[in-house]
Amino acid sequence: MSPAADTAPRPEGGFPEAPERDSTLALLGEGYQFGRNRFQSLGTDAFRCRLGLAPVLYTHGADAARMFYHPGRFTRRGALPPTAVALLQGRGSVQQLDGGTHERRKALFLELLDPAAATRLVELFNREWERARADWHRRGRITLHTEVERVLTRAAACWAGVPLGDDRGADLRAREIGAMIDGAGAYGPRWLRGWWRRGGTEHWLRSHVRQLRSGPPLPQSDDAGSPAARVASYREEGRLLPVQVAATELLNLLRPTVAVGRWVTFAALALHRHPHYLPRLRAREPGMLQSFAQEVRRFHPFFPAIAGRVREPFDWRGHRFAQGDRVMLDLYATNHDPRLWEHPDRFDADRFLARTPSPYDLVPQGAGEYPRTHRCPGENPSIALLMSAIDQLATRMEYHVPEQDLHYRLDRFPAIPGSRFVIEDVRPGSH
Repeated sequence: MSPAADTAPRPEGGFPEAPERDSTLALLGEGYQFGRNRFQSLGTDAFRCRLGLAPVLYTHGADAARMFYHPGRFTRRGALPPTAVALLQGRGSVQQLDGGTHERRKALFLELLDPAAATRLVELFNREWERARADWHRRGRITLHTEVERVLTRAAACWAGVPLGDDRGADLRAREIGAMIDGAGAYGPRWLRGWWRRGGTEHWLRSHVRQLRSGPPLPQSDDAGSPAARVASYREEGRLLPVQVAATELLNLLRPTVAVGRWVTFAALALHRHPHYLPRLRAREPGMLQSFAQEVRRFHPFFPAIAGRVREPFDWRGHRFAQGDRVMLDLYATNHDPRLWEHPDRFDADRFLARTPSPYDLVPQGAGEYPRTHRCPGENPSIALLMSAIDQLATRMEYHVPEQDLHYRLDRFPAIPGSRFVIEDVRPGSH
C-alpha cells in the first residue's frame, strides 16, 4: 500500500475513550498490542485513555506522526515515566532539551554520527565480530544476543575513544549497558538491575571526561578529535557541559549502538524462520541486504511508543491541544498499520525493494526530520550496523540452531526471544 492510503483527518474534534477507567494494567498486560487492540475495536487511530491516572491521547499512523514530530510542538520532559528516563535519557541530556539549545546539541550528535562515522563504526564492528567468531568456534555453543552486545560495546567504545581496559573491563561494560537496555521498559528487579548497572558506567565515563579535560588542550574544531573528546570539549554559552551531563551524552552515543544488538538477534531469528532469503543475500542481490534490514526494523518489536507533552498549543483533528497535554505515538502500531503496509503481520523483506519509506511511516526510531526533531540521530549508523551483521550471519559464517525457546513475548518491554538465540558449531562461511 502507498502511504497515501492513510485516512484523512476526521472532521469531528472528539476522540473515543478507551474502555478502562485507567489503562495502565491493560498496557502492561497487552504490551505492544495495547494500542492496536483499541485502534481496531474503537475504529480510530487516536483514542483517549489514562496511564498512571494521567490523561493521554494515544495515537498511531503517518498523520499522527506528522502531528507529533512537528518541530518545537512537544517536549520530552515530564512525558516518559521516570523509570524509563533514568535508563534511556538522563538529566540535561539532548533528549530533555527544547528549542535552540536542543537544535545545537542535536547538531553535535549529527556531526558525530555522520556517514564517515557510520563507515568507521562498521569497520570496527566487523573487526570485533571476526575476532569474536574465532572464540565462538572454540566454545562450541554461544548465546548470540549476549555476544553481539559485547561486540558492539567494543566497537562503540573504540570508535568513541573511550578505553575499555582488558577483556574483563569490556565484558563488564557490555553487561552494564545491556542491563540498561533490558530494564528500560520494566518495573521491579529488571529495572533495578539496569539502574544499578548504570551507576558503574557513568562513573567510568565521568572519570574519562575529567581525564580528557585535565590533559592537553582539547580540540576546538568540528572535525578534530574523538567523539569523546568532542563531547568533553563541547560548550554551551561559552561553558563546558557539567561533567555528569558530558558523561550522560557519551552514554547516549554508546548505549544506542549496543541496543542494535536486539535487532541483530531478531535478524538471526528472521533468517532462521525465513531461510529462502539466504541464497539471495549470499548472491548479493541488489537492494536485498538493506531491504531485509529495514523489514527486521519494521516487523519486530523494539521501542513500543514515544511520549511528549505539548509546548505550544495547536489544533489537530478539530481539537485544541493545550500546553502540558500528554500525547503518545504508538511506534509499533504505526509500523504495523494496514493503511501503510500490505499484510503488516507478515515478514516480507521484498517490500522495501520497490519502496523508499517516508519519514513518517517507518518509525522504529522515531519520525520526522533529524535536525529539528527528537528523531534518533544514530538511525543511519544503526541501519549500517544491522546490515553488516546480517551479512555476517548470512554469508560469512555458518552455524547450527539447536532446539530452544525462540518465542518472544509481546507483553515484555523490550521484547527478546526467550533463549536470546543460541547457536552452535560456528565456523567460517563458504559462500
